Amino acid sequence: MPSSVRNSLVWIFDAFERDPTYITKRMFGSDAAYLDGLLCLIAADRTKPWNGLLICTSHDRHAALIDEFPALQPHPVLGKWLYIAQDDPAFEAVADGMTALVLARDPRIGVEPKPRRSRKKPTLPGA
Repeated sequence: MPSSVRNSLVWIFDAFERDPTYITKRMFGSDAAYLDGLLCLIAADRTKPWNGLLICTSHDRHAALIDEFPALQPHPVLGKWLYIAQDDPAFEAVADGMTALVLARDPRIGVEPKPRRSRKKPTLPGA
């Protein structure tokens, strides 16, 4: 049964509301923000380690983002993305900084989403 509790972190995406390319989708039981078709941020308010902001990026961009935002670290499960826990003292500042970078189309943030595999309908014998 889906949760009726709204994600307490979706305020992070308010900055994207005026962008015509912005869409949001559910992912990992959390909310994901897409701009220009790229998966950029995931706001997760579940239990650790799914309680904070995931920055969708590639390994080769980690160092540059961590230099600018030292509170970021690789996510403990999805190490390809960076993360800041909601209880980190720098959380709000990093969230604001990330939304600004996303809106500025910073090339360090955003990944091409993998296409969903279509489910093949089972064929009936003799059909």
